[in-house]
Amino acid sequence: MYEHSNNHDEMIKEIKVKRELMINSAYTQGFTSEMTIKYSQELDELINEYQKVMDQTSRPNEEIKFAFKQMIMIWPKVLV
Repeated sequence: MYEHSNNHDEMIKEIKVKRELMINSAYTQGFTSEMTIKYSQELDELINEYQKVMDQTSRPNEEIKFAFKQMIMIWPKVLV
């Protein structure tokens, strides 16, 4: 696991840097070199962590949307 901030922009920067390292390693040492594979695996971890963070931050929005839909369904009944 990597130590990183949960800041969206910082995580994107980390992913971009790791991607560049992986690409450079692939071109200089080969696509199946130990270093390229290491960078690829690290990149996968960073992307997975980013997706987890994004899922957690989008969840409250989904809860708000659900509550709003429930309110809309109930509101017309209250007016009658």
